[in-house]
Amino acid sequence: MFYQVKDSNVKGLTREELFGRLSLAIRASQNVSEAFDEHVAARLGINRTDLRGLDILDQRGPLSAGELAEAMHLSSGAITTLVDRLERAGYAQRRRDTDDRRRVLVELTPKMREGGESFYQPLYEGTVRLLASHSDEELLAMIEFLEQGRELVEHELERLERSD
Repeated sequence: MFYQVKDSNVKGLTREELFGRLSLAIRASQNVSEAFDEHVAARLGINRTDLRGLDILDQRGPLSAGELAEAMHLSSGAITTLVDRLERAGYAQRRRDTDDRRRVLVELTPKMREGGESFYQPLYEGTVRLLASHSDEELLAMIEFLEQGRELVEHELERLERSD
């Protein structure tokens, strides 16, 4: 698995040096992704937290305000304000759940889908080009690493929230 430590001689680097280099590469990638998202949010006229909410809705589909609050680790009051801002901007809308008419869902609008695509489609296409030379097994290993890393960060986030 990923966390097995053994000696390495890839390009003359020790296993510990490889871990350090990978950690720095992940951090640098996160930083430039954050800067990119800041610029996208500014162009859309919203803040970074609002953009994160839109991304979660894009990934998961329509959610109730409570589900969105949980996914974003925000209070119900903060989510109400966030959804209000996104509705005013025309990027999200509330609609009744067709399965449970008492429930209200928040979903992306076509305006947001089109606007977001103009920013993120070139990144997707570039990523496909970067990954084209990798085998399916390598892609699965990358997916597993990223999913395990997300779970690790979620666990640490929950620990921090409990200590607040």
